[in-house]
Amino acid sequence: MKSFKTKLKLNNQQKTIVAKHAGVARHAYNWGLATCIKEYEETQKRPSAITLHKRLVAEVKSINPWYYEVSKCAPQQALRDLERAFKNFLTIPKRGFPKFKKKGGKDSFYLEGSIKILKGNYIKLPRIGIVKTYEILPSVLIKNVTISKRAGNWYISFKYDLEPAPNSPVKKRAVIGVDVGINTLATCSDGTTYANVKAYRQAKKRLVRHQGAVSKKVIGSKNRIKAVKRLAKAHKKVANIRADTLHKITTWLAKNHSTIVIEDLNVSGMLKNHQLASAIADCGFYEFKRQLTYKCEWYGSELVIADRFYPSSQICSHCGHQQKMSLSMRTYECGHCGFTADRDFNAAVNLENYVSQ
Repeated sequence: MKSFKTKLKLNNQQKTIVAKHAGVARHAYNWGLATCIKEYEETQKRPSAITLHKRLVAEVKSINPWYYEVSKCAPQQALRDLERAFKNFLTIPKRGFPKFKKKGGKDSFYLEGSIKILKGNYIKLPRIGIVKTYEILPSVLIKNVTISKRAGNWYISFKYDLEPAPNSPVKKRAVIGVDVGINTLATCSDGTTYANVKAYRQAKKRLVRHQGAVSKKVIGSKNRIKAVKRLAKAHKKVANIRADTLHKITTWLAKNHSTIVIEDLNVSGMLKNHQLASAIADCGFYEFKRQLTYKCEWYGSELVIADRFYPSSQICSHCGHQQKMSLSMRTYECGHCGFTADRDFNAAVNLENYVSQ
């Protein structure tokens, strides 16, 4: 499966109807959560999503006619999401109890049925009609979509079956080692380097200014709503810059190399270093690994993850001698053979050699 997400270009009428869908989904979710809590306190049992939907039709829809102005899929999926949230709370450690949803906080809804991609960047959605997107849509069969709101804009996302390529793409290089870091985001064993854009660091002053503007506004006022929207757009821009950089690097690696070797970084442990936590989080190491994992499957490449305790930075890539290296030392100088190289490049070459060991 391959996913696709793009921004919608909506007129005022369409913005109203998608906001209604999100509102109905949020109302159904909150009603279902309140019902589950109340029934559990009385009977020590929690109703299923199917039972909740039957009660929703009988008890809620009859007194709220605006439910009939939107697709029935929106409240149905909201109750399924609620059931999954309860299951995650009971089965997955550190998952909190389901919370009530607030308006404006990650509004979204689900649609299925007569969905059809038209020519170019148009898609036909049930109860909403023909909607224009900012990107050309793939000519594929779609069963369902999710429409969500982020930083004042509406986005559509869906999954479709990825057809296997008839012939394996020709790779430019058999094996490549990739060392990720803070100063240089990715250093490859062929000498290619990708700079760290440091999106959050570059926008930190602007984010602080927007956050201060929000804190000075009266809660509930229109000016505060506007300030929150500006802050959300600033955060979204930072996330987009980081995601764009990671996508370009991982796509290039997966497309042009048969085997890619990276380190198994303990990101959660690295974030405990409060002096470097902000810089490490700004790099997106986990997202780098996640994107490489599925893109290697797309392009027929193999991802090899070196052992977490493999000393790639301490081994001389020329003679194999191992020596201690502090974080402040950016150049590797071998005490055995005199080989000198950039610390990250030396580590990348060692990662490339890892598969032959």
